[in-house]
Amino acid sequence: MQVACHVPCRGDMAARNRRKQVPTAYNLAEYALSLPRKRSVMAISREMTSGRPLPQILNFTMPLLLGNLLQQTYSLVDAVIVGKFLGINALASVGASTSVVFLILGFCNGCCGGFGIPVAQKFGARDYGVMRRLVFVSLRLATVMSLSIALVTSLLCRDILLWMRTPENIFQGAYAYLLITFIGIPCTFFYNLLSSIIRALGDSRTPFWFLLFSTVLNIVLDLFCILVLGWGVAGAGIATVLSQGISALLCYRYMMRHFEILQPGSREERQYSPRLARTLLTIGVPMGLQFSITAIGSIMLQSANNALGTACVAAFTAAMRIKMFFMCPLESLGIAMATYSGQNYGAGKPERVWAGVRASTLLMLIYWAFAFAVLMTGARAIALLFVEASESEILDDAALFLHVSVSFFPVLGLLCILRYTIQGVGYTNLAMLSGVSEMVARILVSLLAVPSLGYIAVCFGDPTAWVFAVAFLVPAFAWVYRRLLRIRDSKWSVDDASARS
Repeated sequence: MQVACHVPCRGDMAARNRRKQVPTAYNLAEYALSLPRKRSVMAISREMTSGRPLPQILNFTMPLLLGNLLQQTYSLVDAVIVGKFLGINALASVGASTSVVFLILGFCNGCCGGFGIPVAQKFGARDYGVMRRLVFVSLRLATVMSLSIALVTSLLCRDILLWMRTPENIFQGAYAYLLITFIGIPCTFFYNLLSSIIRALGDSRTPFWFLLFSTVLNIVLDLFCILVLGWGVAGAGIATVLSQGISALLCYRYMMRHFEILQPGSREERQYSPRLARTLLTIGVPMGLQFSITAIGSIMLQSANNALGTACVAAFTAAMRIKMFFMCPLESLGIAMATYSGQNYGAGKPERVWAGVRASTLLMLIYWAFAFAVLMTGARAIALLFVEASESEILDDAALFLHVSVSFFPVLGLLCILRYTIQGVGYTNLAMLSGVSEMVARILVSLLAVPSLGYIAVCFGDPTAWVFAVAFLVPAFAWVYRRLLRIRDSKWSVDDASARS
């Protein structure tokens, strides 16, 4: 992975010179070292448009993976503390709304990831002026969208839980946790947007450090709010929201002070642009909808599981937290491929996109062998983090869920890689259609299989959805890749004709 030499394009030269830009002969690292008297060292952005794809993807993925593991630790810690100190009903309260949280926050996080794709493309194309304008427009869109979503979901919170057939004995706890989560949506939205922007510049390490701080803070606040203040399930939600909010503020401050390439050189780069807003929304909203559409099927599946009773809800909650934790490497590979493919698409190198898919698939299979060995032998023991050993039925159900899920991880891994790669090159509508495939599969399982087969059908709900999605994504990616090659070849033909003339 090489450090980008930030040579400004012709249209950006004037603005860059006005603010004493880094000399074009230097990269950011060299510039930082040449200024020992500066208080802070500028952060380094990296291009992935040349060199071997496998080590580049692996190096980019590792900090991203650690960050995602920490992010999953939020929900894991909440569930562990709630389950151990507040009991099974409280654990079920936290888990009863898992799919709804995924529906709303998934849309927000999908939009954030989508907003980062044009930034990555312009960075790969070295069009830094437009890149900076995209960043500032995305921040304005995030403000309006996050506040609007928080208001609407908070007002509908109680109705959502009623529609999901949440058991009466856990309803109040579930309502408190869900309402606090909805109120804190702006915190989640901004952290994920800022992380997406930084990753678009090839830096996956900086978001990790802020997330590490946030995770530690979350654990401390969890224990304080639940054990000291006695706020129960609501305390877990408050701790998570506060931690994410603080992390978002610190991340923004750091990004604007340390990423020299993001510092605007003119007032124009700070102005709102309807054209750029449409560009961001055209990519971000379909990505958000893809997550939401997927979540609709998950809500149907969870609603069917809620009807099976509190024990099944508790087992599902524990197993889902563990599964999401072990899914992090697969999701991280996918997110890495979004940035990797976006930069190489912007640089006009589609053959590197295919090379990246092959490299990330190899990494995915290596990880699956590890995860399979761990969960097949230790699923029940890991579930003991959430419930007491005497709850044998819940432990057995959680282990069954994890055994089925990990068996289909290669399918999930291919889903993540192909979906994010397609998103990275700008074909977000196709990725959204894969979400439709998942939704249809989960609805069929929840309506047809769960009523007759019970909890075992719930265990196969997600794997069935993954198979449906991959069946769509494989031919979709083949079509996209052929199209990228045609676009490149046609561009070369035009350039050759211009040169001859």
